[in-house]
Formats: sequence, structure tokens, C-alpha cells
Amino acid sequence: MSHRYVGPEEIRAAVRPESEGRVIASTNDLAAWVSERGTAEAAEPFTYVVGLDGRLRLAPRRSEHVACAGGRPVLAAGEMAFSGPSEHWRAHEISNLSTGYCPDLSSWHAVARALEAAGVGHPGRFTHAVVFRRCERCRECSVVREDDFVCVFCGSDLPLDWNVDS
Repeated sequence: MSHRYVGPEEIRAAVRPESEGRVIASTNDLAAWVSERGTAEAAEPFTYVVGLDGRLRLAPRRSEHVACAGGRPVLAAGEMAFSGPSEHWRAHEISNLSTGYCPDLSSWHAVARALEAAGVGHPGRFTHAVVFRRCERCRECSVVREDDFVCVFCGSDLPLDWNVDS
């Protein structure tokens, strides 16, 4: 399933071609990307997307996901942190935290495939899974916390199934 950008239009309008994230197709690509970051930046999670081509793209953490994706729809989006020497890279923290795309938990499969294609290990699941739902009454997008499917904006019940693109 692909996810279209659902965030503020002014953020999408600011996307420039040079803002697109770096494609990570191998552990060599990942080692080069991490080595280009400063020590502090390399120690924190990065912004990531998995494009419709199935490839992982990384950008600095404070980057917008829509910029990392070049303004295009994605298969997955969130934040990711890595550990290990260059020959044994592992993504040890992976979330689907992207308020611009609000990806469904099923996007994990695209993340796993992209990491495996690049030769990067992973924990087999999101280590921080975020549940997004669009309120059918007020149309706002909410984060579901502790299985409380209630809109934080208007108090209406939220659907149990992912519906952000609708």
C-alpha cells in the first residue's frame, strides 16, 4: 500500500529537488552516509522513507519526510537509527512516526524489504509503532495512544482500521 502526503501544503510546496534523501542500496552506501554526518547527528535517528521503487532513502532527522521523498508518495516513512561496524550494520530503532504521511503499521513490510535489499539487519518489527487514524467527524488526523480510539480534537470515536488517505 502506498501513502500520499497528507501534511500541510506549504511544507510540500517548499520541497526542492536537492532535498531528496540519499538512496541506501548497500551497507557501503550506509557507511558513507553515516560517515558524512557529524558525531552528534550520527548518534540520533535519521528521517527515512521507502519510495515506490522499494528503496530506502535517508535524510537528517530534522528533515521533512515529504522532502526526503522528493514530494512523492511512499511505501513507508518514519525515523531509523543504526548501529554496528560498516560490515554488520543494523537498524536498531525503527518507527513509522511521520505526521506528513501517517503510514499504517502494515508499512513495516516495505521497510523490512528495503533494509534486507541493502544488507542491513533489523529487529523484525517497528520498535516504536504509531497508530494514525483520521476522524470521520472533524477530518483531523490523530495518533491513537494506549488503544484509546478517540479523536483528540472533537472526542468522536476513531475507526479501528487505518483510513488516513480517505
